[in-house]
Amino acid sequence: MNCEVIAVGTELLLGQIVDTNSSWIGEQLALSGIDSHYQTKVGDNWTRIEEAVRLGLERSDAVIMCGGLGPTQDDITREVIASVVESDLVLDQAIADRISEMFRSRGREMPENNLRQAMVPEGAQTMEQQPGTAPGLVVPVQSPDGSPKVIYAVPGVPYEMKEMVLGTVLPDLQERSGITSVIESRVLRTWGQSESGLAEILGGRISELEASGNPTLAFLASGVEGIKVRITAKASSSEEVEGILQEEEGFLRELLGDLVFAVDHDNMESTVLTLLADRGLSLGVVETTTAGYMAHRLATARSGTEAFSGAVAARGPGILSYLLKGDPGVWQPDEAAMQLARVARGVLVSDVGIATTSIEDQSRATESHPFGTAWLAVSMEGFETVERVSLPGDLERIRQFSTISLLNLLRLHLQGSRG
Repeated sequence: MNCEVIAVGTELLLGQIVDTNSSWIGEQLALSGIDSHYQTKVGDNWTRIEEAVRLGLERSDAVIMCGGLGPTQDDITREVIASVVESDLVLDQAIADRISEMFRSRGREMPENNLRQAMVPEGAQTMEQQPGTAPGLVVPVQSPDGSPKVIYAVPGVPYEMKEMVLGTVLPDLQERSGITSVIESRVLRTWGQSESGLAEILGGRISELEASGNPTLAFLASGVEGIKVRITAKASSSEEVEGILQEEEGFLRELLGDLVFAVDHDNMESTVLTLLADRGLSLGVVETTTAGYMAHRLATARSGTEAFSGAVAARGPGILSYLLKGDPGVWQPDEAAMQLARVARGVLVSDVGIATTSIEDQSRATESHPFGTAWLAVSMEGFETVERVSLPGDLERIRQFSTISLLNLLRLHLQGSRG
């Protein structure tokens, strides 16, 4: 069985919104064992949406339409679907009552326009999940050759879409396709090696898995989130899949060692804060190059935030700014970074202080200190270190990579790999 995705919205074509929905849906289809050969973006135009839907039904068994289910006049997905399947739109009173109650619970009166969202193509089913005012639709289609096909319509709001895809669309697709096996994945996040370097380290294992076909490995370079190594396994039950994933994760960790810093939804900051919390240590940060980016990442981490004391933004007048903005030929950047890390400990009364300085201004770059050179410093009782790194890209990437590189340096020490 194959399924394609149609993302509806002129804003997608104009680049005003990046279409992350289609990529996420495509990933979920792959993990569910459903083939997906096409993805289409189309503006809010009846003729072009209808052409996209009809073409999708010609070449695929199922179509997922994302977007165009709102209450305004340019939200025409439900009307186009009704036209394609040659059915009338009818009011679903239960949906209308649900939408009305949503407004009532917020102390607001429901605008009349929202009743459009309760109009459903005759013969269609609404999805049980409805976190917003737009219901999802499951619309059966009878193709000219008599084979059953289906259109799914979900909102473009990502959290609403994801709840419906996971709760209704994927299970329904698997039932229609007769898939009884379980397909799941696990992502190992790595830092400190290039994608090609990882492929070289894992080359022998990749060849072995290509021969066996289960599990499989894939790489995804994700910027500040590191390079991800995704393990995908298939078995007859979740328990069997879990066993395969655990075994393969253990095997890969033996090969990759401390390059692996997190699994699945954890990231570098949640890993570091958990390590600190487990040891009863607090963390202080002096922000310079990173300009608040590190504090934001730490404060919004998934776990261990009780270990984060806070940050000092060293960009105003005073000695900190002088150290950072002076002539690179006058001050010693490695010494400046260490002094700032010590200040992070003292000012914020923390067990661990971290800081970074860098050549973040092209006019300050020299042959010995080129643009993107950064100094990462960690200060704690019994351990102090400064590491010089060369970071690629523009100022934003330098800020991002400074953050993850500095946190990684601290992680390696806390795990016993450094110092």
